[in-house]
Amino acid sequence: MACEAWQEKLDAYVDGELNSSAAAAVAAHLKTCPACTSSALERSQLKRSVALAGQRYQPSAQFRAKIMKDFGAKRSRAASSYWRILLVPALAVVIVSVAMQWHVKRESARREHVYSELADLHVAALASPNPVDVISTDRHTVKPWFEGKIPFSFNLPELQGSEFILVGGRLAYLGQTPGAQLIYHLRKHEISVFIFPDRGETADLPSGVTHSVSFTEENWSQNGLRYFVIGDVGPDDVQALGTLFKNAG
Repeated sequence: MACEAWQEKLDAYVDGELNSSAAAAVAAHLKTCPACTSSALERSQLKRSVALAGQRYQPSAQFRAKIMKDFGAKRSRAASSYWRILLVPALAVVIVSVAMQWHVKRESARREHVYSELADLHVAALASPNPVDVISTDRHTVKPWFEGKIPFSFNLPELQGSEFILVGGRLAYLGQTPGAQLIYHLRKHEISVFIFPDRGETADLPSGVTHSVSFTEENWSQNGLRYFVIGDVGPDDVQALGTLFKNAG
């Protein structure tokens, strides 16, 4: 089968496990092969379904509080004051330490979940035969298209003098929140810029640049909106596009 070698790489591509050159090669092949494009979309949709299912049954804060209360009630009331003096401070230290570790892990997992969702949206858009809903290199055409479709407004940067080329835009959803996805070309690479209201899943995310095997991402908050830049390019390119958006307002 002519595409057998490409099919074997699709899982790694969707999971963000390919290096930049391999990911770019797969992305280029998807533009010319409907069969592989369909397979990539199926894998991306399956991954998102599994991720959403995994988030469905997380214990609530009330449930955790009840467990902690029941645990405290079962402690022996016959313990001596001496042991209480020794154990209570130690137990408090342990509880605070565990709580801090849990909070750090929870925030890390939330950030990874958000970036995984956005990486899936980025891959799905590029694998689609129609990656954008509005096709134009003119920001004055793309920006008005979003009016009435999303509950906020944003500015697009002037690209004159830069290497970036605006391809167009499409609607995107992070959880149940609607937002904008802009796609840019840069030296045979595609970069997505996502814009959502800075609340819900995106609220209080630490800003900055992160790097996985396949993608580099940057996020920041500005004027009540959360911006994400993601692509199979280096940190300098991601930050350059980010700077253009930060200065567009």
